Amino acid sequence: MKKALVIGATGMVGTQLIQLLASDETYTEIVSFVRRSSGYTHSKLTELIIDFDQPEKWRNLVTGDVLFSTLGTTIAKAKTKEAQYKVDFTYQNNFAEIAAKNGVSDYVLVSSAGANAKSKTFYIKTKGQLDQAVQTLPFKHINILRPGPLDGDRDENRVGEKIGLSVMYGLNKLGLFQKYRPIKANLVANAMIHAEQKNKSAIYTFDEIHKLAK
Repeated sequence: MKKALVIGATGMVGTQLIQLLASDETYTEIVSFVRRSSGYTHSKLTELIIDFDQPEKWRNLVTGDVLFSTLGTTIAKAKTKEAQYKVDFTYQNNFAEIAAKNGVSDYVLVSSAGANAKSKTFYIKTKGQLDQAVQTLPFKHINILRPGPLDGDRDENRVGEKIGLSVMYGLNKLGLFQKYRPIKANLVANAMIHAEQKNKSAIYTFDEIHKLAK
């Protein structure tokens, strides 16, 4: 029986993950750390609304068996690279450091296809930097999933994202950009749980994520 910690539960993957954890008998308790309420309730779930900029107020609550990190944003929503970096790197890295220090043994992170700390592309570089940073932390098992663009329902309308997905699907049919094939958010969430239950550390790319989700 495990206690799961989740950050990013209001996002596309996070909402799917919370529901899957709630229906999985392996996890008897779920604690979700969010900036706003998800609106989802379950007997297993405790939802804590926190300010990620004030860790002194919640660091002692970061205790459990596994941390699932699905937190993330876009430049369109964050408005500036500085604000996006704070969410995509600083908040996640700080939270992971606290979890490791508090004795959480396992960590599962949703990263991005092509994540590379040396990339000239800001988003890909940020994801790569986070991947590198968390792998130095003293978790027993670290699993990183690198999916392509996420496809699924959101609680907000992102027209640009929908257009981008349509374009990518079209390019994929032509055999182009196969590494960046879109993937359903529920598959990524399911793969996160299966990765954690393997009791080993690994980095998973598109095809491996699909296999994990089955």
